[in-house]
Amino acid sequence: MNELVEAADEKQLNKTIARYGRVDLLCIDALGYMELDRHGAELLFQVLTEREEKDSVAIASSESFGGWTKTFTDPRLCAAIVGRLTFNGTIIETGTDSYRLAQTRARAEQNTAG
Repeated sequence: MNELVEAADEKQLNKTIARYGRVDLLCIDALGYMELDRHGAELLFQVLTEREEKDSVAIASSESFGGWTKTFTDPRLCAAIVGRLTFNGTIIETGTDSYRLAQTRARAEQNTAG
């Protein structure tokens, strides 16, 4: 998001969005972790629109779609982003347990057992 905001400030937004549109797979990790202001959310929406029905986007989020209203505070913009991401998409739910926490616990158990 920072790169998009800086590109917008430097009048390079179209070039930056086009670059994100050319990658085979765009991965966004921890979406929903931090609140995005309206401007940041609009920039993300532009990137997703550029990629729509062309190339893949993978999103990792510990927040369900219902909780994204905390990240994208404008309900209409939130609905539009969810719509862009889910149209012809595949949703894979892995549960609510943290993979990192599970790995840490497994290492701790190995250390105490060994």
